[in-house]
Amino acid sequence: MRITSRKAALGGLAMIGIVAVLAGCAAAPKASSSPVAKSKFLPCMVSDSGGFDDKSFNQLGLEGLQAAAKALNADYKKAESNADTDYAPNIDSMVAANCNLIITVGFNLSAATLAAAKANPNIQFAIIDDAADANFDGKVDEPNIKPILFDTAQAAYLAGYASASYSKSGTVGTFGGMQFPTVTIFMDGFADGVAAYNKAKGKSVKLVGWDVASQKGSFTGGFAANDTAKSTAQNLIDQGADVIFPVGGPIFQSAGAAITDSGKNIALLGADADVFNTFPTYDKLYLTSVLKGIDPATQAVVKASAKQAAGTFDNVAYVGTLKNDGVGIAPFHDFKSKVDPGLQGELDALKADIISGKLTVKSYLSGS
Repeated sequence: MRITSRKAALGGLAMIGIVAVLAGCAAAPKASSSPVAKSKFLPCMVSDSGGFDDKSFNQLGLEGLQAAAKALNADYKKAESNADTDYAPNIDSMVAANCNLIITVGFNLSAATLAAAKANPNIQFAIIDDAADANFDGKVDEPNIKPILFDTAQAAYLAGYASASYSKSGTVGTFGGMQFPTVTIFMDGFADGVAAYNKAKGKSVKLVGWDVASQKGSFTGGFAANDTAKSTAQNLIDQGADVIFPVGGPIFQSAGAAITDSGKNIALLGADADVFNTFPTYDKLYLTSVLKGIDPATQAVVKASAKQAAGTFDNVAYVGTLKNDGVGIAPFHDFKSKVDPGLQGELDALKADIISGKLTVKSYLSGS
């Protein structure tokens, strides 16, 4: 019933005030539900030598682990590797900590992970950026290892096309940390994207640092941001490259230093994460980044592992693609006004063709 009397309205407000005071004096109500029980599931992670603050795949993996542990109301453990000799001991320390799932980050840990999985069949393992297939027969070597892989050739193809479109010198370059498939898959896709641009536009943009046909190119021999990485980037600059794509954790930081020291107008690409956000020191240099969905992929694997009963571990590889948003390219950020106005539309069309299957980007994960 609507209140039309001022007196009635004031009386109603007075009554509300009395009720509020009485409620304030009463004992606090008991919680309507019990707190979520602490999970006994313990997920763990071992980094490669780049460390968890690499602003790249180790950091993204850890963030995925942390997010999953929070969602599960579970604890987690981590072990950071500073050298190759740390891999096996760090994995052993996670085994000793009674971890239920041990995720290792990077193909450099493959041998140590395979050995630990074989020795500990009751522990679940996952490895980022490795097929866990030392025999190269297309099968995971141990039933308790789940590979987490990314068909980054698809995204790098788009980045290569964009780089060729942006280049003013007519030369772009790429180099890697170490010559492993999970590194060269970026470089192959990038090269194919440059070639696609040349074919579509009747251009002849040159790629230095990597030759798809011979599978030979420039590598630093590791994934550290150091003088070797800087000099490798400088070599591409000396060859006239005005877009550079370093592939391998923090080596892009050394490329940024080389570009800054050169004083030239050279664009830089990131790999794995959107480095515009994760390492803004060189934010004015970043054209784009080729992205791996390491964070969400790690979260998904941890959550799925926590729900699986003993003996039912799913070791089928997770493969990130453009279709499932497991890979992609970052926005142009500060370069948005510098690229061709029609470029984004062309990239969107290419992405749609890759997702539909009309366009196939070759890689060891695409089966072509």
